[in-house]
Amino acid sequence: MAKENMLGSWAFIIGVILAIVFAFFATYTWVVWVLLVIGVIIGLLNITDKEAEKFMWAGLVLVLISYFGGMVFEGVPFVKPFLDNMAMLFVPATIIVVLKTIFGMAKK
Repeated sequence: MAKENMLGSWAFIIGVILAIVFAFFATYTWVVWVLLVIGVIIGLLNITDKEAEKFMWAGLVLVLISYFGGMVFEGVPFVKPFLDNMAMLFVPATIIVVLKTIFGMAKK
């Protein structure tokens, strides 16, 4: 496995763990930035062209579920922040993969 794929895999694992851990803290600006940066790393290094379509569908579903689930679980401690954190992690990753896919299609 290539070194950047290992970095992307670790970024994914660390990002999900941090989304869980950060759900127990108030939403600070630095939490958003940490998850955003990890999401960009996931999008840049972890998803190949072959995996892009599946990732975009999975990312879309995850972001929608995080948004609507956050509305449903508004009063439940730690669930809404966790869903918000997952959205903060996967929105940038999904945007990066979508842009990579579009630029790849434009090159052909």
